Amino acid sequence: MANHYISPISMDAISSLCGELDKNNSVNKSDFLRYHVKRGLRNEDGTGVMAGLTRICSVEGYYILDGERVAKEGKLSYRGYDINQIVSSCVKENRFGFEEVVWLLLFGDLPNENQLASLHEVLSTCRELPEDFIEDMIMNHASKDIMNKMARCIMCLYSYDENPDDISIANVLRQSLQLIAQAPSIMNAAYQVKRRTYYGKTMYLHPIDKSQSTAEYILNQIRSDKKFSDEEAKLLDIVLMLHADHGGGNNSTFATRVLTSSGTDTYSAITAGFGSLKGPRHGGANISCARMMNDILENVSNPEDEGQMKDYLVKILKKEAGDGNGLIYGMGHAVYTISDPRAVILKNCARELAFEKGFEKEFKTLEKIEKLSPDLIREHKGENKEICANVDLYSGLVYKILGIPEDLYTPLFATARIVGWCAHRIEELTSNGRIMRPAYKSVSRKRDYVSLSER
Repeated sequence: MANHYISPISMDAISSLCGELDKNNSVNKSDFLRYHVKRGLRNEDGTGVMAGLTRICSVEGYYILDGERVAKEGKLSYRGYDINQIVSSCVKENRFGFEEVVWLLLFGDLPNENQLASLHEVLSTCRELPEDFIEDMIMNHASKDIMNKMARCIMCLYSYDENPDDISIANVLRQSLQLIAQAPSIMNAAYQVKRRTYYGKTMYLHPIDKSQSTAEYILNQIRSDKKFSDEEAKLLDIVLMLHADHGGGNNSTFATRVLTSSGTDTYSAITAGFGSLKGPRHGGANISCARMMNDILENVSNPEDEGQMKDYLVKILKKEAGDGNGLIYGMGHAVYTISDPRAVILKNCARELAFEKGFEKEFKTLEKIEKLSPDLIREHKGENKEICANVDLYSGLVYKILGIPEDLYTPLFATARIVGWCAHRIEELTSNGRIMRPAYKSVSRKRDYVSLSER
């Protein structure tokens, strides 16, 4: 049985109180312009406000020429290495690359064979959770949302650490390696408990195979028969590599760095990343993309017909179809303009397996969305800027091809991105040394206090 808590506060009472909130809790948009506030920490041209420096990851999608933003092909680099080179090298040599990316992001250089082998041993050894942790922390408190459960578990691990508040680099590195190793284990256990509690299905927790890569371990854990092909594992491995980091300015990494700057412990800082990534404007967007594609397939009789697709996409933009938010998910990015290198790689890697496993229609539908949406979005918004597919457009289909349940789309993203969060936490501790404290200007009017009897 699921644990339910009935709030003693009625929603009718809350609804009446919301009227009070509305009186004093909105700021006029004109005031943001008046005081030159960078809403969303964005400049007027959409570029991000410069808030820090990093050697970990570079995200490039435009350049500035004579003060103007000029679009260019997207480029993602880890520690100076182009992600395309990293992925293509692993594909060419037919090997797993996520562990190599873990080493690269944490330590700054590509590992040699001995270093890579030692990292693999450390991660495989640390995958096991503390004794009775699954029963006490996960089974006894099932959650409808895996991201929330993972965040709670990360915080709970604080209690199992003999030295949780030590923020020396050596101790934070130890904690980071353990969390990177344990994230897949937490994710799977939380999912299995949800299956049993909310879906009435069998729960299975397989023994840990220390010889497996992270991608193999994940597929081994979430499949009842523990069976998967090398091709499937290598595709998931690429997804993990692409999601491992995306610069210091993305919302979840910035949240992690903000908490780190306060001097708090590793578990609190990493939990902030989970809370952020859960949001539908961040990591949760991959689920929205998958649901949008399903909606299109249900309502467009022939998705390969450009006329039918255009008509339905326009309805989505006008909030007449889809989820009513007026968004074509998977299109557009804060930095990338002409292309998102992650989307390009995923699309190319997924194509063959999609056709092989009977997902040709879904793949071609996404291609049509990618082709038609930019012009439709520009026309709808009255803007003239480059719009490209982002990583979320194809990642949901890749997960579907791999038989990964929707419940795990965003948790898988987090399982990879925890590497970047840890790397940026360490960099923040070693390089910044100041608590982040931006300014907020008060725009409330001055009022004289009125005694209770006179109100």
